[in-house]
Amino acid sequence: MDPNASQSPTAPLAVRMRPRSLDEVVGQQHLLRQGSPLRTLADASGGGGAVSVILWGPPGTGKTTIAQAVAQSSGRRFVELSAVTAGIKDVRTVMERALNDRDLFQVSTVLFLDEIHRFTKAQQDALLPGVENGWVTLVAATTENPSFSVISPLLSRSLLLTLEPLDDADLTALLVRAAEDPRGLGGAVVVEEAAYEALVQLASGDARRALTGLEAAAASALAEGVDVTAELVAAVVDRALLRYDRNGDQHYDVISAFIKSMRGSDPDAAVHYLARMIEAGEDPRFIARRLMVHAAEDVGMADPQALQIAVAAAEATQLIGLPEARIPLAEATIYIATAPKSNAVISAIDAAIADVKAGRFGLVPNHLRDAHYPGAKRMGHGKGYLYPHSDPRGVSTQQYLPDELVGKTYYQPTQHGNERGLSERLEKIRRITRGS
Repeated sequence: MDPNASQSPTAPLAVRMRPRSLDEVVGQQHLLRQGSPLRTLADASGGGGAVSVILWGPPGTGKTTIAQAVAQSSGRRFVELSAVTAGIKDVRTVMERALNDRDLFQVSTVLFLDEIHRFTKAQQDALLPGVENGWVTLVAATTENPSFSVISPLLSRSLLLTLEPLDDADLTALLVRAAEDPRGLGGAVVVEEAAYEALVQLASGDARRALTGLEAAAASALAEGVDVTAELVAAVVDRALLRYDRNGDQHYDVISAFIKSMRGSDPDAAVHYLARMIEAGEDPRFIARRLMVHAAEDVGMADPQALQIAVAAAEATQLIGLPEARIPLAEATIYIATAPKSNAVISAIDAAIADVKAGRFGLVPNHLRDAHYPGAKRMGHGKGYLYPHSDPRGVSTQQYLPDELVGKTYYQPTQHGNERGLSERLEKIRRITRGS
């Protein structure tokens, strides 16, 4: 790592504005409190030891920035490797030198490994001796879920720290600093407040994207002798500015329209509102959560496959991120919109919860109680229980609800999709179980 790289006037704005210490880091304050592992790692005295960490978060959230801030602050030797170019030989070379430095010169080493998810299992195995024996303190960065991309022995020896997308206030502070700081634009151009808002909106929580947009807009403004405006930002980044505030009315209006379009079985409208959310920088994980909820709430047992597809889309979103995640999100959206609809599941659980909250419940019938612990049978637990598999029909006439709720019906399937056949089958089952 070249400590002077960020000082070059030809370096990208995002590089020049990299913090020189953890105190300059914008955002991620949940990881930077006094006494935190990252603060301990950056302690110039090198005292107190340091635990290896894995930094997991979306692009542009500060993984490399934090690592370099640690390098600037720490009295430890700092080595950087990229999993894109480094091999097992490079890892072993670092480990050998770290061991020698520790034993001969009492100098500890911090190894920053970018994109660790690109390392094979064998390459990650090569890290284990150094991490386990304390030859190096590993700081690894990844945009993919470490549970899937990092081997278990390495995970168990490291502390997993999750970075969040920067919020609007953090991004604005970052942009203002870059516009005014001598390391950045040094006040060479006037940036209107609306332009900051546009850059924040287009950044989607990604600091690097925000700074790259500012740099491009500033270059255009200086060439034309104008201020940086929202319109100039839109022209430079070649994306339409959406009237969409993730914390305002538009957020709630668009997500409401998205949900109601799926519920109303209009895939075209649903995909339109999905596109608006994606382009406006909505957190794709939020969209994925809404898809899972409404697959269960609005489709339910009319097509149980809908929930599986929504969950798969959520997992894919977590693993691959945008822009590719737009595809599984769209697939799930279209599936839910075109699936048969039923709210019988949510109606059933809400009605049952309402009864329980109102005190409409009783004792579990004796024949359903656990009879496996000592003394249970003396109290009559399990006595009279009919094993359904012993009945040729696979169902037995037997009371399952408490006495106070006998005959109560919570789940009432519709005649839509899968529930049509289920309704007929359930009617026959209830006639048997309830002896009617």
